Amino acid sequence: MKRRLRVPDLGGARAVILHRPHATVQALTRQLSAIGLSAEAHWPDLRPSALSADFVFFDTDMGHDAQFPWAPSAAPMPTIALIGSEAPGRVEWALGMGADAQLLKPVGDNGVFSALLIARASWEARRSFASEVESLRSRLAERQTVVRAVVLLAAEGRDEDAAYALLRERAMGWRVTIEEAAARLLAGREDRHGRSRAR
Repeated sequence: MKRRLRVPDLGGARAVILHRPHATVQALTRQLSAIGLSAEAHWPDLRPSALSADFVFFDTDMGHDAQFPWAPSAAPMPTIALIGSEAPGRVEWALGMGADAQLLKPVGDNGVFSALLIARASWEARRSFASEVESLRSRLAERQTVVRAVVLLAAEGRDEDAAYALLRERAMGWRVTIEEAAARLLAGREDRHGRSRAR
């Protein structure tokens, strides 16, 4: 199934360019202005105001991790790598920083709009994927909690089906989900064991 690209309205958006003073910055600022974005250049580090930017362009030729106020691949906005040298180490560093799109230098009179759209779509897809992974991890942890609670109840002389039925019964009685009932049961058991050890 084809995913239809939603073209965002970029008018009024703000871009930050992390690049030393250079003709690249002037060309990029010109294109951004024509598209409707405001732009500001920073060097050698991103200022705190960059955290509220809508896009960040960064130089891969002279860039390094310490320039960014976030961990690699954790930018709070779409990022676009400005690539001059295609040396494998520099490209690998840009990928490690989580570049959502790239633009080759020297920057001419086109290419910025498509880079913005690709960066936005890639960043949103990455965030959605990270959210799904976190949700799956949370559900897996909840299932493990249920298994531990069933094993605990089964240790009292019930088979697994009876233990699970008892857990469901308690969840309904407490008006909570089975996962919450399992967590409550385990926490209560740990509290009792902790108190008995302290005596």
